[in-house]
Amino acid sequence: MQPTEQMLAASVAAIRAKAPKAAPRVGIIFGTGLSSLRNNFTRAVTIPYAQIPHFVRSTVESHPGELLLGTLEGQSVVAMRGRFHAYEGYGYDEITYPVRVMKALGVHTLIVSNACGLLNPQWSVAEVMLIEDHINLMGGNPLVGRNNDALGPRFPDMSAPYDAKLMQLARDVAADEKIRLEKGVYVAVLGPNLETRAEYRMLRAMGADVVGMSTVPEVIVAAHCGIRVLGFSVMTDACFPDALEATALKEILARAALAEPKMNRIVRGVLRRLKPAKR
Repeated sequence: MQPTEQMLAASVAAIRAKAPKAAPRVGIIFGTGLSSLRNNFTRAVTIPYAQIPHFVRSTVESHPGELLLGTLEGQSVVAMRGRFHAYEGYGYDEITYPVRVMKALGVHTLIVSNACGLLNPQWSVAEVMLIEDHINLMGGNPLVGRNNDALGPRFPDMSAPYDAKLMQLARDVAADEKIRLEKGVYVAVLGPNLETRAEYRMLRAMGADVVGMSTVPEVIVAAHCGIRVLGFSVMTDACFPDALEATALKEILARAALAEPKMNRIVRGVLRRLKPAKR
């Protein structure tokens, strides 16, 4: 069920009470182990999710559960340090509610990131992929139910959920920074278990380059409410069926830490090159 205008107004009021000068135009959702960019914010205000009406709680290790508002590379930004997942038991309306709040705050551009399993055998772990498209295998959709026409159309177009101009901008930045940036398809599954060998074979055969447990619901809602999206996946574990090895969260976080500086340089470069938003 999509949120009401009253719910969004209550959340926005609580945020503005804590950060009255904030006027974010760019939103960022940090993925697992990918929030060190917070150290580059200036005039930052941090708000725990518990202090924002209608926000649920992040229960996953490495997801602190707080909203960060401030300035990054000349852009007014609101960032989530900790997202919500369906495998935590939350509904898709709860998972994507922060994207609705970002829109209500004035955000027009959303940058999403995630840690993911690598399916494409031509690539390497600890590298970054630009999300060109996605496949939704999560078994749910945040737009199911009665549509709130004030928030977006009943049948939003998904022919280009990831903005072509932003993708090209990211590729230009990566080239200038001499960072290897792959481009491919992200498939989202429910989780929380990692996949079997047979499932990895199936996902690769479907055309996926990486696999994860998030991002797609948030992108669907962003498309619904008219926010353009740029997405990155950090490849943390190799998911090759014929050479599969057991992995653990500690290893995933370690590889995310290796790749994160590259992604951060790209994100900062994109923000520097974005045209200032009209107020």
